[in-house]
Amino acid sequence: MADTSSLQRTYRYLRMSIAGAVVVIFTGVVIAAFRIGWLPSISAYYYTPARNVLVGALVAASLALLALSGRGVPRALLDAAALLAPLVAFVPTPLLPGDVPGLPGCPAPGCVPAQVQPDIEAAVLTYLVVVLGVLAVGVVLAIRRQVDPRAVAVSVAIGVVVAVTVLCGWLFARDAFLTTAHFAAASLFFLLIGSVAVANAFPGRAGLRPSPMFRRLYLLVAVGMVVDVAAAILVLVVNPPAAPIPWVLVLEALALALFLLFWVLQTVEKWNDPDPALAIG
Repeated sequence: MADTSSLQRTYRYLRMSIAGAVVVIFTGVVIAAFRIGWLPSISAYYYTPARNVLVGALVAASLALLALSGRGVPRALLDAAALLAPLVAFVPTPLLPGDVPGLPGCPAPGCVPAQVQPDIEAAVLTYLVVVLGVLAVGVVLAIRRQVDPRAVAVSVAIGVVVAVTVLCGWLFARDAFLTTAHFAAASLFFLLIGSVAVANAFPGRAGLRPSPMFRRLYLLVAVGMVVDVAAAILVLVVNPPAAPIPWVLVLEALALALFLLFWVLQTVEKWNDPDPALAIG
């Protein structure tokens, strides 16, 4: 067995941990489904005993994405995805009447029950404080030339836009924020991962060229993400009454499966990468 550096092993474990976070989410949902039945979406399990599992897995994945962000365009894409993942976790999907047994809902577009809104407020405010702290650290490191200022500038700009949008939405349009933030953040998150998959299929000069098989699989992930998000938007717009198949749940499961596939591919392809700094892009 070839010797590996601690940095190589760290990158391997980070990639595997992101894939593992998806397994954790699926496991938590299935266990909750045995207790209360299948809900209209995976996101609705936020209102069940699976909540801690879902939130914890998404936050852990966010930290790993930030650590794996790499260089160039993929760095900005993964940094943005890392910023969005906690919002998907902290802000639940709005409920329609009958979505979750024992909880009230509202006519379309639904609403977030009042009893969970204090928890959301604490999570959103904590999120903003942490994001601002991370941005401040990034700026200081750039000023001290300990990181590339040009590379950090893009990520900092994205972070500022996300933080300002969340803050303004929470302070001045809270009802709209509660009904749209989860789906908007989740849709952008999966589209960003699809974009990273394209970047891995066609890396720049500094990147390692993937084999034809990996290239096809990366493109499958990218196209699948776009089609999945488009289908989810269509389902929400059409809002089919009493559909026999919980299409949102199916589409969320497919998006997570594609996300899992991407990180399995990354783990396998980059396993012996001599320079982990180029692990993405």
